Amino acid sequence: MITLSLCMIVKNEEAVLERILKPMSLAADQIIIMDTGSTDRTREIARRYTQEVYEYPWKDDFAAARNAACEKAVMDYWMWLDADDTVSPETVRKLIKLKEELNPSTDVVMMKYATGFDSKGRTTFSYYRERLLKNHHGFTWRGRVHEAVTPTGQIIYTDIEIRHKKEGEGDKDRNLRIYEAMLKDGEALEPRHQFYYARELYYHGRYEDAIQALEGFLKEPEAWIENKIDACLHLAYCHEKLGRQEDAMKALTESFAYDKPRGEACCELGKLKMDTGKLSEAVYWYEQALSLDPDEQSGAFVQKDCYGYLPSIQLCVCHDRLGDHRRAYYYHQKSQKFKPDSEAVKLNQAYFERILKQKAEAVPPKQ
Repeated sequence: MITLSLCMIVKNEEAVLERILKPMSLAADQIIIMDTGSTDRTREIARRYTQEVYEYPWKDDFAAARNAACEKAVMDYWMWLDADDTVSPETVRKLIKLKEELNPSTDVVMMKYATGFDSKGRTTFSYYRERLLKNHHGFTWRGRVHEAVTPTGQIIYTDIEIRHKKEGEGDKDRNLRIYEAMLKDGEALEPRHQFYYARELYYHGRYEDAIQALEGFLKEPEAWIENKIDACLHLAYCHEKLGRQEDAMKALTESFAYDKPRGEACCELGKLKMDTGKLSEAVYWYEQALSLDPDEQSGAFVQKDCYGYLPSIQLCVCHDRLGDHRRAYYYHQKSQKFKPDSEAVKLNQAYFERILKQKAEAVPPKQ
């Protein structure tokens, strides 16, 4: 059985730290906490689970802090988590089983990272991340923000899901502030960080700046295809915010040049067509989305609703507006299978029940 070091960087996480450390203490053989300047009870809580609590002066560099933590790992593999991540009892059981069964020749274990959820707690947005890495094999973090480790060697994918449950808003400007400080200091952004910088500009409502950054990123020959596809999607979002519907559609269709169409782009095209009253064209794009399966192991950001629930319920709306209640009801039933407890689905159910009742009342009685 392999052994596991859990490596974490934290700051002022008293509200959530025990939530992750308590279950992970059952799976980890070593827990390393690198504190970057807490002023609350974070270190006190951490010491309930480990004596390896260290102080690290914050330098606006997440990779440097994570590397400092991982350098103290002494077990066969190290694993990273954020303080506001969560693991279920089932996840802990899977981690323990993984430790028992993992082939020691494995270099990297990829796990799902769920960061978006619906009102019922179901995952709506997820992607795979490198999560377990073989110790002393040269794996290091890179990137002052949106840091990552490049997976190499023998890589396996698992269905283990880590959930990111952020409490409060935190410092919403931190990432953008770090990127703009890098640029001010004359530090060139490599393609991956050009992409994330552009996304930060979008999140901050700086749409023209984001468009410029995204278009520059798309010209980078070394940029990763999945990031380029997502860049097209965010380029469309920016144009939509600025009222440029045609430009948004062009950005979405540009994503098809990189790989087969993705449900996210097809749903967005369907939305744009609905917004302009082109319902038959909207039907086409939503049907395309519904026919696709997400390739979760590609590393893409996957919006799961775009491959089932969302196109189904939108097709219901489109066919209803086109006057085809039979087709509308068919897609209502499909959306109902994906999310039977959705408020929108419940409203649609009541709507169709009224229609059916009206039709039944309109039928003349038999003589």
